[in-house]
Amino acid sequence: MMPNFNIDHDRHNRLGFSEVIFGASKSVEDIVAILNDHIAHNKNALVTKLQASQLAVLQEKFSRGIADPASGIFMLEEVPDNDTREVAIVSAGTSDIHVVNEAYYTLKFMGTGADRISDVGVAGIHRLMNRLDELKTFKVLIIVAGFEGALPSVVGGLLPQPIIAVPSDVGYGVATGGQVALNAMLASCANGITVVNINNGYGAAVAATRILNQLKR
Repeated sequence: MMPNFNIDHDRHNRLGFSEVIFGASKSVEDIVAILNDHIAHNKNALVTKLQASQLAVLQEKFSRGIADPASGIFMLEEVPDNDTREVAIVSAGTSDIHVVNEAYYTLKFMGTGADRISDVGVAGIHRLMNRLDELKTFKVLIIVAGFEGALPSVVGGLLPQPIIAVPSDVGYGVATGGQVALNAMLASCANGITVVNINNGYGAAVAATRILNQLKR
């Protein structure tokens, strides 16, 4: 029987980063088969958007893997930490951890060092202002926020680096699901910030990787 997948093993040579497996709509059997294919090619692999039941199976079958239940991330092999921290993942609240960790582990998988700076939302703006000198040391900033999604606009008016804004689905009432945060970020008056889709920490990490790869050329 032909497999249900066709892995793009050449993506790293073309683009500078490897293919990442989107787990949400795949059967656990297909995910296991894909991971075994990576093992056969002596390659690491990263799976995103996993449900708890899928994650449990992968942890059992691939005992050396790294699992993060908060984000639904599974990495086939541990990647050594990169001591050079080039990206800061800044979040408005600790409830954004599912998006923050998706970005963090994607960057880790791609060999990029990142720091997570949480709970600096605009409801207590002094918390952000106290970290500005630290934030100036990073090359790229990923900013995660739910509710009204104001944090990327504030950071974009204070700091000069490339800023990738990620709306999260954190919030209630009209903010439920992240649509308000997405629209606010798309309508931001801060100059030149980039916005990815709701909860797309992976996409933000890849965008940061593209920027950093060009800077290193």
